Amino acid sequence: MAQFVSEALTASAETIDTGGLGRGEPPLPKDFAWRDERLAVREVVRTWRSTTTDRGDTYLARHWYELALADGRIAVVYFDRKAHRGQARWWLYTIAAGGTEDGG
Repeated sequence: MAQFVSEALTASAETIDTGGLGRGEPPLPKDFAWRDERLAVREVVRTWRSTTTDRGDTYLARHWYELALADGRIAVVYFDRKAHRGQARWWLYTIAAGGTEDGG
């Protein structure tokens, strides 16, 4: 079962893939710092996006990633496109021992 976390992550400067930049996606970091742990990304299981509506217009709000971590756990993280300068952009939504998650 997934543990709901909803805490900010610190992204490493190294990225796994910058190919999504042309599609408006953020570069996915190779690992994240969370609490006193390093969450190393082994594989991207799936991705999706969520939107928000403001005054009748729809905007892309978050890029979601279900990640298989190097230690076997599964993490659902998101990149918050609406974060202001100085605010966290990467967030850990849930973390689980293994399997797949429903995140959005």
